[in-house]
Amino acid sequence: MQFLRLQDVNLEPLWEEEINHKLSLKHSLLFSSIEGVKTCIVQQETLGDALNYLAKLSLDYPITLVDDESFERLKNKFLEIQTGSDFEDMSTTSEELIEVESDLLEFIRNSQDLLSSEESAPIIKLVNSLFFQAIQKGASDIHIESGERKGEVRLRIDGALKKHLDLEKSITGLVINRIKVISNLDISEKRLPQDGRTQISISGKTLDVRVSVLPTYHGERVVMRILAQSEHIPTLESLGFQDDITQNLYKLLNHAHGMILVTGPTGSGKSTTLHACLQHISTPDKNIITVEDPVEYNADNISQIQVNTKVGLTFASGLRSILRQDPDIIMVGEIRDSETADIALRSALTGHLLLSTLHTNDSTSSLSRLMDMGIENFLISSTLLGVLAQRLTRKLCVYCKEEALLAPAITQELDIPQDKYYFTAVGCKECDFTGYKGRQAIGELFIIDDNVKMMMKDGFNDHQVREAMKKRGMKTIADKLREMLLSGETSYEEAIRVGLMDG
Repeated sequence: MQFLRLQDVNLEPLWEEEINHKLSLKHSLLFSSIEGVKTCIVQQETLGDALNYLAKLSLDYPITLVDDESFERLKNKFLEIQTGSDFEDMSTTSEELIEVESDLLEFIRNSQDLLSSEESAPIIKLVNSLFFQAIQKGASDIHIESGERKGEVRLRIDGALKKHLDLEKSITGLVINRIKVISNLDISEKRLPQDGRTQISISGKTLDVRVSVLPTYHGERVVMRILAQSEHIPTLESLGFQDDITQNLYKLLNHAHGMILVTGPTGSGKSTTLHACLQHISTPDKNIITVEDPVEYNADNISQIQVNTKVGLTFASGLRSILRQDPDIIMVGEIRDSETADIALRSALTGHLLLSTLHTNDSTSSLSRLMDMGIENFLISSTLLGVLAQRLTRKLCVYCKEEALLAPAITQELDIPQDKYYFTAVGCKECDFTGYKGRQAIGELFIIDDNVKMMMKDGFNDHQVREAMKKRGMKTIADKLREMLLSGETSYEEAIRVGLMDG
């Protein structure tokens, strides 16, 4: 049989509603439009399977054979569409889900008498719908709280909590019990905190959920963290860092040994950055092992250890065990104490590349933080390669942001033009009436070079080191926030919240 052959082409997918694309993908049969003609796209390797499946379809499309790379490109585009349509199908066809909040409230009102136990169909449907709506809105956490007269569900979206819906007191208890059932927790225990994990399948995607139950005065409250799988780990570029930071960080990651730290407050995206770094340097010839509390990203190509203090598996003991596993690269979730800090620095000194996080407000104060933990000055200067301090800034919604002038006192203090228009948050349907949509990582990268080592040797304090680095051109978080404010990407209020005045 003779087919038209094409080499190194970038085709666009042709998504026909009447074709079962899930099955077509399984049989390596793709569709595209070439010069306006609907065409079947096949590759040599799976030609037989594709033609057999095509014979079952009543389609009269010409067949084109393409090279493996072109086929793979087109296949990936189909998979993207499929994932999106899976979510849409789920909301329209599945009996177990309710898509819109108003429908959910209506459903609760009408199902009052049916809500009798945590295993009843309406409760299962209600809990599934909460997960579905949270994922649709891009929430990272779901909070369910018990009040005196009613319960409340809130979602953390872009780092800020937002009320989702109210629940009746009796229903709140049933919802919490249902969550305990799927997380293998004890339903009868309502006096002690409990931690568990569960997996939920939504539109063919499996998501890990970390569950924490806490007894409060009016009943229990639950916080569920939705954890990402390895295919959702972003790249450093997509996190939004400035190009110079990304390039310099890549240079540091090329070192064979030494320590790289990421610092910032809780919820500033430190773990995400570390995993993005690990994905960048992960190759089959490297042995990468992490010890984390908890394992937030489930990565395929990395061995991950979960800290378990109940059985004595701490960061320090886990790190000691890792060193006997012949690792090339080690990631420690957090340096919390002097013991972990000491082992981490010594392992970086003995030929391992070690990545970790530290709780400090800026990059330069990590030096004194390590010294406070009892680490010798010479150890820090000989092993530390660089420190990235980072924050997550909410970006203004492009649909509803409004121009506004800042008060003269503010513009003088920030040393920015007074007569320029800046933008403020308003709120519309697109951004769920928050005024912000999406977040961007911003950072300052403090590279430990010979000059810094000399300053440390001469006993300079954090402030002196920081001032010297700024003179040498180190861009701080405050500088980046000022840039975002001037370009209209964020508001003055958000810039202040993140740390515009910290210098």
